[in-house]
Amino acid sequence: MTSGDTQARRVSDVVHERMRQEILGGRLEPGAAVPSERMLAERFGVNRHAVREALKRLEQAGLVQISQGGPTRVLDWRESGGLEVLLDLIDDPGELPPQELVRAVLELRACIGTDAARRCAERADRATRAEVARLARETARLAGDAPASAAPAAGQHGGVEPGDDATPAAAVTAYDELWREIVRGAGNLAYRLALNSLLAALASFPLLAAALVPTDGARLAALGDAVAAGDPAAAEAAARALLEADEPPR
Repeated sequence: MTSGDTQARRVSDVVHERMRQEILGGRLEPGAAVPSERMLAERFGVNRHAVREALKRLEQAGLVQISQGGPTRVLDWRESGGLEVLLDLIDDPGELPPQELVRAVLELRACIGTDAARRCAERADRATRAEVARLARETARLAGDAPASAAPAAGQHGGVEPGDDATPAAAVTAYDELWREIVRGAGNLAYRLALNSLLAALASFPLLAAALVPTDGARLAALGDAVAAGDPAAAEAAARALLEADEPPR
């Protein structure tokens, strides 16, 4: 990419962000006509090429519909948008998002996670299932609750005390990796892409992400052991017990 292309991209980024905020914030309502390229170029002080690039990105996200020979119109993003809109709705990283957004993210995570755990136990090879069990115990260790009573994974020992590396950030990373391994083992590409969006959304709220790491080592071990044993029903039940406990009450 040339420096000119990079500069044009930066300019279109500004237009894209401002238009996206107006659509998601309701200032441009579904069905409304977007101002013409000329008017937008004058408003933002940019060239029409930058405006065109920004509108294309909005169309790809399901926020507008571009018509040849007619006005570009705002779409109802709840009906036409994809998971990437979740990231766009997060306006203030570091602060907790609205309760409705938290619930939506956690309910989708639970839905995907329970089925992915079942499919991972069903489909994954032995090495992948063993890695899931290892990551479950590593998460429990870093979260400060590695159960001594549960059977250790291969090469591990039960009841390992958390070390100096047992920080909230390390526990979040291990928990993320646990779910990435489960979803990889499930062999479902749509689940993998959805998980990427969900983890990206949670990464903007480190306090929330840390709070979602289970501190119940026995539940984590139950999930890892069920997957390692190739028991789909037990894996699904263990995943549900972990994930649905995080959902906020209505």
